[in-house]
Amino acid sequence: MVNALDARSSTKDARKANRNSNNSSVELAIQKTHPVPSHDRNREIYYRNKLEFSLDSGWLPINIPFPFDFMLKSEYNTYPLKYTLVPVIASLRWQLGNLRGPVILRGNWDLEFSGAVIAIPRGPETRYFSYIMGMRRNFVPKNWRVTPYIDWRIGLGTIDAKGPLGILYAQGQDFTFTLNMGSGLRYNFNPGYAITLGLNWMHISNANLSEGSPPNWGYRNYGINVYGPIVGVAMQLHRHRSHSE
Repeated sequence: MVNALDARSSTKDARKANRNSNNSSVELAIQKTHPVPSHDRNREIYYRNKLEFSLDSGWLPINIPFPFDFMLKSEYNTYPLKYTLVPVIASLRWQLGNLRGPVILRGNWDLEFSGAVIAIPRGPETRYFSYIMGMRRNFVPKNWRVTPYIDWRIGLGTIDAKGPLGILYAQGQDFTFTLNMGSGLRYNFNPGYAITLGLNWMHISNANLSEGSPPNWGYRNYGINVYGPIVGVAMQLHRHRSHSE
């Protein structure tokens, strides 16, 4: 009788030990299992070495002083002669990295190469051609279709200057430099296509070269400083390759 009781007790102990062993295995398996990351569609849109073509057009009628006049110890004011610029800008954008950074600042960088044709419907000159290049920062919250951006570009160009013809406050020579700064929002339809809407500031100046170099010796550099709205479309240039989280 005692042997039977001992046998039953041993069997119960073995079953209990087996259950404890199974539970420990399950708990260990659960601990080793990593959570599956949620899908982020923006990783299919912003990623390293992506190439895009964009075409932007703006209307820049608001004349302002040169924002960096305080650094040059110049008069911070506008001139009586006002300009309106209508740029059409074709750009090649190369994304330099994948999405990185904390929640608010998460994003990546674009390197931009652009050519611009600019009509001048208000002002003595009539047209301006330029080459500009610079950087764009994309701010990309997770799974947002609308993403903010800021960009800045620098370049050079040629304008049909009317200062040498005696028009006051016109540009002093054809060769000029240009600065562009802008910010706005981008709406992504899918990885291949997007539209943008923003504000753009454009500065055109010959950096005082016309004041001290022939053949335009003595023509003051007044420059152009305007800003206004700009819209654009962007298109992916190569087939997309999937990227994991």
